[in-house]
Amino acid sequence: MSKFIAKPAHLLLGNIKVPGDKSISHRSIMLGSLATGITKVTGFLEGEDALSTLKAFQDMGVKIERKGDKVTIYGVGINGLRKPEKPLDLGNSGTSIRLMSGILAAQNFDCKMVGDESLSKRPMGRVINPLTEMGAVIESNNGKPPLKITGGQQLKGIHYDLPVASAQVKSCVLLAGLYAQGDTCVTEPAPTRDHTERMLKGLGYKVNVNNNQMCLTGGGDLTATEIQVPSDISSSAFFMVAAAIAPKADITLMGVNVNPTRTGVIDILKLMGANLTLSNEREIGGELLADIRIQSSELKGIHIPEALVPLAIDEFPAVFIAASCAKGETVLTGAKELRVKESDRIQVMADGLSVLGIENEVLEDGIKIQGGTFQKPTQVIESHHDHRISMSFAVASLRCDYPVEINGVDNVMTSFPNFVELANTAGMNIQEV
Repeated sequence: MSKFIAKPAHLLLGNIKVPGDKSISHRSIMLGSLATGITKVTGFLEGEDALSTLKAFQDMGVKIERKGDKVTIYGVGINGLRKPEKPLDLGNSGTSIRLMSGILAAQNFDCKMVGDESLSKRPMGRVINPLTEMGAVIESNNGKPPLKITGGQQLKGIHYDLPVASAQVKSCVLLAGLYAQGDTCVTEPAPTRDHTERMLKGLGYKVNVNNNQMCLTGGGDLTATEIQVPSDISSSAFFMVAAAIAPKADITLMGVNVNPTRTGVIDILKLMGANLTLSNEREIGGELLADIRIQSSELKGIHIPEALVPLAIDEFPAVFIAASCAKGETVLTGAKELRVKESDRIQVMADGLSVLGIENEVLEDGIKIQGGTFQKPTQVIESHHDHRISMSFAVASLRCDYPVEINGVDNVMTSFPNFVELANTAGMNIQEV
């Protein structure tokens, strides 16, 4: 088990280019594989999660070549996947297993998907239920992986109301809808990231979006295209918070994805008083990009609007560090989804903040954090092998006078392989041991 030792650092400067967006990297492999023709991807995230998706589609007979962050996918068409010789191992990736469930539920072969210890504890009922309603046959371990999917089922389109706002569940149902008879519609209670809908349109598949409902008709084809993956806003969030809390900071994050369904973290930090501006806004391949400049800021505690919660769901561990450095109390509610991520992110962050002397109160669906000063930690912080927890507490070192030790940082490789290198180049002092 590896750990970070994050030593005090108070300065953060420079232009930073974080790796490609994880959500878009996953979807580029899945949809590129199902398209007819050759799809070329640039800026692909070389993290373990996205590579798990890539390997799974290779195991199903898709020729995929990769040179660094450039990927060439020789699409096999919507019905061209082949039965894998062994179970598909998706490692730590919840996105892979949930989205691929929609695709695999419609194939003519049986398939089994497995994952690591963390993934094997994550709830899959949220995708099993709508897929079963569509006619899929799926066995699970009490609603958790491994998942065994029986092939040869003819799926039928459904109108599905998402019980909880979830881009993964929405995407799973829409991907199954590509193969279903008739129309498949998903209605969401609040906006979630819309990369699946955007990429389907980019590959020539008609998706009707009407307010909070997305519909498509099964039986169409996808046509190969070129995909440029922008920098990941979830990875950028660690540097946004780092610059906002650092005593002296002025950084610019280059070419970040600012898709409006993902910018909750920007809105929240601005509400807290962050000195943050966007420039050079442009559109590439149906996705919005911008350069984001962040300077040292005097943050204040806020009650986070619940409407922003689905738009920042992955960034909350970093936001909690910002709240710890803000003046006053920050309150988060309506975020029960955080309890079923790679870890129970509410409880694990609360435990770590307590180690650093930050007063907090865990709520059923959120947390209250009293801004304060980080104290000398009396014990090592446990990340529970959650990459976002590990990186968030490393960022806290910018306001610490003592080294912070964080256990179980191995899974940082899943989403941000060069995090330590980039952070240290900008002025932080993180050792991996």
